[in-house]
Amino acid sequence: MAERSGPRFHHISSAVVSALPARVEDVLARLGEIPETEVHRVENGKIVIVIEGSSTGVIGDRLAAISLIDGVLSANMVFEQIEELENLDDLGADP
Repeated sequence: MAERSGPRFHHISSAVVSALPARVEDVLARLGEIPETEVHRVENGKIVIVIEGSSTGVIGDRLAAISLIDGVLSANMVFEQIEELENLDDLGADP
């Protein structure tokens, strides 16, 4: 059996980013520039995002970079799900 090359898993995480209320629009603009990062809700300086990547390290690095954005007070992971890539490839297939 041949070994697979590349990542075998896909990580999907949610996080809450707290931003200074006066800087929320700037933070949202910066978040929009980050690959595989989606904003899902914004309320009272709290921004709920979903981050996807090939490993926990990739997710962690991206979250650390988000925490350094000017106007961000904190960026904390709330949940992480790890999916096997072959399961993601079969999402449209009938069981």
